[in-house]
Amino acid sequence: MSDQTATPSTPTPEATSQTMNIGQIMAILPHRYPFLLIDRVTEIERKKRIVAIKNVTINEPFFQGHFPDYPIMPGVLMIEAVAQAGGALLLTEFPDRAERLMVFTGIENARFRRPVVPGDQLRLEVTVVQWRSRAVKMLGIATVDGKVACEATIMCQLVPRPAKPVVAEPTPEAPTE
Repeated sequence: MSDQTATPSTPTPEATSQTMNIGQIMAILPHRYPFLLIDRVTEIERKKRIVAIKNVTINEPFFQGHFPDYPIMPGVLMIEAVAQAGGALLLTEFPDRAERLMVFTGIENARFRRPVVPGDQLRLEVTVVQWRSRAVKMLGIATVDGKVACEATIMCQLVPRPAKPVVAEPTPEAPTE
């Protein structure tokens, strides 16, 4: 694949209104509770852009300690949500995605503009800056009610998924007399 450059923008005519529900997202991403941080995909423009939603609720396990009297979503989890949205865009291009993992290789220019609290809906817009065969650089902007909460440029790479270890089944013990 060749390098492609893009900048954040409003949807273009080529953009699709394709959506993904949580089941479809889970078929693409390896993340699971409590670390799956996107709930719905509302737009995908192949190899260019994705928009996803994270509904933030008081039931999130991190709110127990961050912070008990003033619950705010940790910034690193907003960045992770951006990366997962980008992963949903990236991994849809690989039919053998079950054999791969997307890993962070870098984060640049992360900025946190406002707190995200229970009841907020985080809109994650991720735009491809550069796409190579196994590595992608993306600009992610997370907003709540149209106001920027977080933004960052993230770099990710596809790597082979390690083989699952083979666990021997326990053998039944012989009866003792």
